[in-house]
Amino acid sequence: MKKIFGFMIALLGLVACQDLEDMNVNPNLPTESHPQLQLTKIEWNAFQAFGGTGPLYAQKMLVQTDGESTLQYYKWDRGSFGSYSSLRDVTKMMEEAERINDNSYIALAKFFRAYYFYNLALTFGDIPYSEALQGESNTAYAPAYDDQKTVFKGILTELAEANTLLKNENNIIAGDIIYKGDITKWQKLINAFRLKVLMSLSKKESDSELKVRETFAQIVQDEPLMESIADNGQLEFLDQQDNRYPEFNSSSFGSGMYMDSTFIRRLQDREDPRLFVYSTQTRIGKEAGKAIDDFTSYEGGDPAAAYATVNLKAAEGKVSKVNERYYQDPTTEPRVLLGYSEQQLILAEASVRGWIPGDAENYYNSGVKASFKFYETYAKGLSQYVNESRAEAYLAKPVNSLAQASSQEARIEKIVMQRYLQSFLQLSWTPFYDHLRTGYPDFRRPQGVAIPYRWMYPQSEYNYNSANVSEAIRKQFGAGNDRINQKTWWLN
Repeated sequence: MKKIFGFMIALLGLVACQDLEDMNVNPNLPTESHPQLQLTKIEWNAFQAFGGTGPLYAQKMLVQTDGESTLQYYKWDRGSFGSYSSLRDVTKMMEEAERINDNSYIALAKFFRAYYFYNLALTFGDIPYSEALQGESNTAYAPAYDDQKTVFKGILTELAEANTLLKNENNIIAGDIIYKGDITKWQKLINAFRLKVLMSLSKKESDSELKVRETFAQIVQDEPLMESIADNGQLEFLDQQDNRYPEFNSSSFGSGMYMDSTFIRRLQDREDPRLFVYSTQTRIGKEAGKAIDDFTSYEGGDPAAAYATVNLKAAEGKVSKVNERYYQDPTTEPRVLLGYSEQQLILAEASVRGWIPGDAENYYNSGVKASFKFYETYAKGLSQYVNESRAEAYLAKPVNSLAQASSQEARIEKIVMQRYLQSFLQLSWTPFYDHLRTGYPDFRRPQGVAIPYRWMYPQSEYNYNSANVSEAIRKQFGAGNDRINQKTWWLN
C-alpha cells in the first residue's frame, strides 16, 4: 500500500510539474513558427530595401529645389547597418526551416542573406559577415569584419547552395508573395542574381581564385535563367492598407522634387518614349498644347546648379516633375529587385567581354524590348508610347543600335546606359555602382566635386564595436581613413 501511495505521489508530482511548465508558456510569445509566416514579411521588406527616391539624386534623375540634397551634391557621410535588422528575420526563418528540415525555405534564406550582404559590401567595403548575427546563438555581440573579397566569395557560395537546394524540391513554397510558391522561378531569379554579382566583379576577371568568367559561363550554360518579364523578381502592390505602392500619397513629390536635366536630355537624345512614362511635361509645354509624346515639352533642372537657381526655373514652369502615376496610383508598377530586362543586358555585356558565346546584339535588343514591355504592361494609360512597334523603332535608331557601336568600350557604354535608362524608381543603387565599375554613364556635378566610392561606417560601430571597425579601416585604407573617397577592393 505504501508503494502504491508513493507511486501516486510521484505521478501527481510529474503531472503537476508538467502542468506548471505548460502554464508558464506564453501563447502570445511563441518560440517556434513555420518559416512561411516569416517569409512574407522578409519578401515585402527586401523587395523595397535600398530603393525609393534617394538613389535618384545621386544617379542624376532627380533634383531638389527647396533645399540642398546631400545625395545630389555627393556630400553624404555615414551609412546605415539597418540591413542587419532585416537579416535577423532571415536568420530566424533559416533556423525554423532547419528545424522542420525544409530546404526550400533554407534556399530562400540563403538568397536573402546574399542580397543583403551584397548591398552592404558595396556600400561600405569590409563588413561583419562570418561572425555576424550570432548575438543570440554565440553571444557574439562585437563581430569581426571580413574583407570584401571573402564576403563576395561567401555570397556566391550561398547563392550556388540555394540553387542546388531548390533543384531537389518540388513543393509549393507557402507564404511566397513574389512567385506564389513557384520553385523554378525562384531558381531563375537566384541564378540571374549570381550573374549580377559576378558582373559586379568584372574588374576581378583575372583573379584565379574567384573564377568570375568561368563561373558566369557555367551558370549560363547549365542553369535556368529568366525567359521573359513573366519571370521578373518583382513585388506587386494592392490597393489595401499597408499593401500600396510605397510612394503613393507621398508629399515629397508635390514640393521641391523635379526631374534632372541630364536624365531628361539622355532620353530626348535617344528619342526614348520612356520619358513620357517617368515624367510630366513642363507647365509651359502643357499650356502650349503640346502632345505628351512631344519631346520638346520636357525639361529638367541642372543638378550641378545651386538649388535656388533651379527653383527659379521651376517657378517659371520650365522644369518637369515626376509623373503623377507614381504618387496617385496605389498599384502602379511593381518594384523589381531583378528582372528579365536587366538579366539580358548583363548577358549582353558578358558577351561583349567574351565571357560567353552568343550574339550580344540579340541579348541587348531583348533587354531593351523587355523594359518597354514592362512599362507597356504597368504604366496605365501610357502603353501606346512603349509598345512593341515603338521598341523596334527605338532600336533602329543609330544612337540606340548596339551593332553600330564602333568598339568594345562603345558597346559596353551603350549596354550600361540602357541599364541606367530603365532604372527610374527601380533597381535602387545599381546604376551608381555600374558607374563606379565602368565609368558609365557620367554624372554631372559641381566643379571640384568628386563622386564618392563608399559610405563611412555607422557611428554605432564606433560606439559598440570600436576595435573591429578600427581594424577594418586600418586594413583597407590606413588608420583613421574612414572616408567616402576611399576605393574598396572590388574597384581596385
